[in-house]
Amino acid sequence: MSTVRDRVLTGGARTTGALLCLLLALLGAAWAARDLTAARPGAEVWWAWLGGARGPRDATAPASSLLDPLLALGALTAAVTVLRGAVPAPVAAGTLLSLATATALLRAPLLWMPGVGRLPGTDTGLTSWAQRTVLAELALAAALLVVVAAGRRGAGRAGRHRGHPTGPETAPSAYGVVRAVPQAADPGRPGRPRKGPARTVGVLLAAAGLTVAGGELYRLPELGADGYRKALLGGATELPALPPPPAHWHAAVLALLALGAAVAALRRASWARPAAVAAAALLCAHGAGALALAVHTGRAGRLAALSGTDRLELATAAFLAVTGLTVLLVAFRRGVPAVTGGTGGALAYGSAPGAVRPPHAPPPPSTLPPGW
Repeated sequence: MSTVRDRVLTGGARTTGALLCLLLALLGAAWAARDLTAARPGAEVWWAWLGGARGPRDATAPASSLLDPLLALGALTAAVTVLRGAVPAPVAAGTLLSLATATALLRAPLLWMPGVGRLPGTDTGLTSWAQRTVLAELALAAALLVVVAAGRRGAGRAGRHRGHPTGPETAPSAYGVVRAVPQAADPGRPGRPRKGPARTVGVLLAAAGLTVAGGELYRLPELGADGYRKALLGGATELPALPPPPAHWHAAVLALLALGAAVAALRRASWARPAAVAAAALLCAHGAGALALAVHTGRAGRLAALSGTDRLELATAAFLAVTGLTVLLVAFRRGVPAVTGGTGGALAYGSAPGAVRPPHAPPPPSTLPPGW
């Protein structure tokens, strides 16, 4: 097994990061489970998560949003990914960073949004727990960033003190033996995306990010600078205990994550694949949720009667859902494998008279040693 992974991210950093991910998943799953068990029927909770109105029998639910089960699923996936020994360290570190960034950006508005926790029919205990949950999630996101940074620094110092090289280990060369270099090897850090998938992911995410950003620029003149600022930062007075971020803030975060992952993919950065998966999952969930809600409310069945803006919103939602799903399928493909010391076969020469010296082999010495 290559030692590159161990020199970049220590085993302790992987374990600590996985535990933090599990705590994040537990927080989101607990709120989702609370809503599913407290509300009757449970289907109305699902439509309320997507942005629909609550049913008459669900006056106190839901206290969460679609982001809670979505972040819980993402955190659980990140924990499993980080604990897998076959996952290269750049991919593991990128997974933790992507989860921390998405959690921090999507939960940050809850710190300043007025009316957070003022859900009708709820007691002050639920509001207090909601506020503590938000602070805990932000603290866990910050801890993930610290774990990745500390794990990298500690591993780098250990590698320098022990005299380890920065590249993959190679077998000591000897006359008469040379290691064969695989012809199909893709040079680069382990885990980085290959050229074809990287270009596909980069182009699709860039198109999705620009589409979302263009939609926000289109709405800016309608709301005005002051109105858009209030809509971006949130101004509702009655919100669930764990509300989703404001719609415009959510769109801005989606555009930022998509464009950042697109740049990383086009540059074939080692952390591009987990960043693309995180951005694509949010895009796909956002687009698919909007389409499902449109079908549920009947908007999708009367396209001809809708305004041009509404039809454009549905077309954008369909594009985001298809693009996000495509990027997920492409980004989950394996990247560049880790190079190990024993890669390739051993080519020997000099064992028979007139044997051809393999490429890149050292020439024999002028004075042949005993037993040559």
